[in-house]
Amino acid sequence: MPTDENRRKVMLLAAFDKNEEQIAAALSITPPTLRKHYFRELRARLEARHRLEGKLLAALAKEVDAGNVSAMDKLFKRLDRQDLATGATSQPTRQAKPPKKGKKEAAVEAAHTAHEGSPWGNLLRH
Repeated sequence: MPTDENRRKVMLLAAFDKNEEQIAAALSITPPTLRKHYFRELRARLEARHRLEGKLLAALAKEVDAGNVSAMDKLFKRLDRQDLATGATSQPTRQAKPPKKGKKEAAVEAAHTAHEGSPWGNLLRH
């Protein structure tokens, strides 16, 4: 018969994306028995993941409130990973610098644009 402890185990294993055979083996039951008694828990795999993540984040936030520096570091890292995954950033974005040119490339470019901004521009352009 299912117990609350076993239901929690099933939810936890489902949250870690274990298949039915693995979950059944962890409970020492067969997969058909697992499906019969724990069908709700198996059906809500994604929900189980979100629940577990919520519990972990709440516990982490509680440690941060208590002044735990290690927890603060872990929470910042978690936020950074989330920002990377969603493309959001808390810092202003930097524009990429154009690639540096070598001396020869710079000299060729300067030669092609020597007439710009010069009173001799009209004569040099031709």
